[in-house]
Amino acid sequence: MRYSSIIRGQSHEFDGLVELLAKASPRRSGDELAGCAAVSETERTAAQWALADVPLADFLTEDVVPSDTDEVTRLILDGHDRAAFAPVSSLTVGGFRDWLLATATRPDAAGTLAGLAPGLTPEMVAAVSKLMRNQDLIAVSRAVQMTTAFRTTIGGAGRLATRLQPNHVTDDATGVAAAVLDGLLLGCGDAVIGINPASDSPATTRRLLELLDQVRTRYDIPCQTCVLTHVTTTLQLIEQGAPVDLVFQSIAGTQAANRSFGIDLALLAEAHDAGRSLGRGTVGQHVMYFETGQGSALSAGAHLGVGGRPVDQQTLETRAYAVARAFDPLLVNTVVGFIGPEYLADAKQITRAGLEDNCCGKLLGLPMGVDVCYTNHADADADDMDDLAVLLAVAGTDFVITVPGGDDVMLGYQSLSFHDALFLRRSLGLRPAPEFERWLLRMGLLAEDGSVLEIDPRRSGLSELTA
Repeated sequence: MRYSSIIRGQSHEFDGLVELLAKASPRRSGDELAGCAAVSETERTAAQWALADVPLADFLTEDVVPSDTDEVTRLILDGHDRAAFAPVSSLTVGGFRDWLLATATRPDAAGTLAGLAPGLTPEMVAAVSKLMRNQDLIAVSRAVQMTTAFRTTIGGAGRLATRLQPNHVTDDATGVAAAVLDGLLLGCGDAVIGINPASDSPATTRRLLELLDQVRTRYDIPCQTCVLTHVTTTLQLIEQGAPVDLVFQSIAGTQAANRSFGIDLALLAEAHDAGRSLGRGTVGQHVMYFETGQGSALSAGAHLGVGGRPVDQQTLETRAYAVARAFDPLLVNTVVGFIGPEYLADAKQITRAGLEDNCCGKLLGLPMGVDVCYTNHADADADDMDDLAVLLAVAGTDFVITVPGGDDVMLGYQSLSFHDALFLRRSLGLRPAPEFERWLLRMGLLAEDGSVLEIDPRRSGLSELTA
């Protein structure tokens, strides 16, 4: 189908949803690299005008990525809930934007948006986000409230959880333990204590899993742990009886991109069932942890849609959330600036992408977090990430990633520090996950009013952690 709009007397034509969605996207280097971006702000505006008039129902009949060759598209269409879609089924994309902004101000917004989520497809959500200003993305995502649970409860009003990321360049046990101690003393780790291993060997992964489990059980910490290895390694370790809490995997928005990660939907289903069979959660059994990032499909050469046309990276990112949604995860986060400036060139693009991903993931019913990060060859710095972190906390993101000093020396990129999460909670009146908050109080690390951490390992007993 062709779409068109007229700007200053000039007609602009767009051949199908693939081209229209790409041309309507806010500027980013990845789309320019793929050759699908608007060539001018005038063309981008024309595409947005045309997109605003597209009925939401069109996304159920016109594929962006062909369903006959892509299992993610089939997952999206087969899982669509028409009853949930009914309240907005007569709207255009522009009308849906207006509906979302009006709904976000209502007292029953959280319940209404949670009920709508199964009726939305990723392409619908990506489309409406392209018509939103940053403050629109914040207002809508802030209104979405949902929770998931394992040993802690993630999400909910007034909460901001954190992943404590104690990576080490050689997977040294003492170095990992020191980073865990640092994070716990600053109130981090309620979403997950999760290590990116320097080595992906099963033996190393098991050693790190056992280390984290020993720390957790010794200090009776209500948290979940994870070593972010490939799902096949985790399955092998589950069979061997290793202490696996969460099953991790990076995912993307096309079958071809997921194949480049060495996965498909059947493998994820097997891993999900294996994780749940362990029954290790105490307040819930959400066992999956997924990471995504704009540009991952393009970097794998797996970004083509109908007619062989390149699909814009934000639409493909949002399709990855449909994969995540199918497996009822505890955590999903976009590693927003990690892939590099080829895909998000500067702080403006990283900020926009972080707000888009948070909003789109939450609208699709996910417990959404963001790694507020950048690589050193991007045009961004720590001040830019401070800005994005505050915006995301206001937007109700469920968790953020935190690393010692904000510098992940193993992965070679800049993220948030433990102190940054403390700042966000103090400044915005946010609190940790409830089970973890009670543990912090019991350990003498948190004041009764929830605003002040007592950073004294001798009082807490945690000083023995690195012994």
